[in-house]
Amino acid sequence: MSKLHLVFGGRVANPQGQDFIEPDKLHVVGIYPDYASAVIAWRAQAQRTVDDATMKYVVVHLHRMLEPQ
Repeated sequence: MSKLHLVFGGRVANPQGQDFIEPDKLHVVGIYPDYASAVIAWRAQAQRTVDDATMKYVVVHLHRMLEPQ
């Protein structure tokens, strides 16, 4: 199985947390076949919004959710 990763972001209540305050407005960047590709996409989006402390982008390990064991 490929190790899929999801990159998305949006506004958070606290820049140190991951409580997204507008889930209906999340920006889904994409799904990537490996962690390295996902990090490149994440970094590009995070750097684009670096001046906005309430914007946060994350990488989610989808493969861990699909096969948790």
